[in-house]
Amino acid sequence: MTTLKDHKLRNLLLGLLFDGIGMLSFVIPGIGEFSDVIWAPLAGWLMTRLYKGKIGRTAGAITFIEEMLPGLDIVPTFTIMWLYTYVFKSFRKEKIISAK
Repeated sequence: MTTLKDHKLRNLLLGLLFDGIGMLSFVIPGIGEFSDVIWAPLAGWLMTRLYKGKIGRTAGAITFIEEMLPGLDIVPTFTIMWLYTYVFKSFRKEKIISAK
């Protein structure tokens, strides 16, 4: 049985790996932009697998667009999504609960 903590760590590690893969195309001149044609749809799909529902689909579309646009490979979309899901969203829930 997996816990929230297990999913949290798994998503963080996978997100860091996927962000690293996305940034590799930034390092390899010439080949980089061609690899984005392959990586962008894959990254978008992976985002929808890591984060379910409407938020995952939205993040997948943003990831796809970010990977397709030249020069934006440096943006760590997976890590930003992890922070949103497990840090900011949790903080917001705690703040709402404590205000009641």
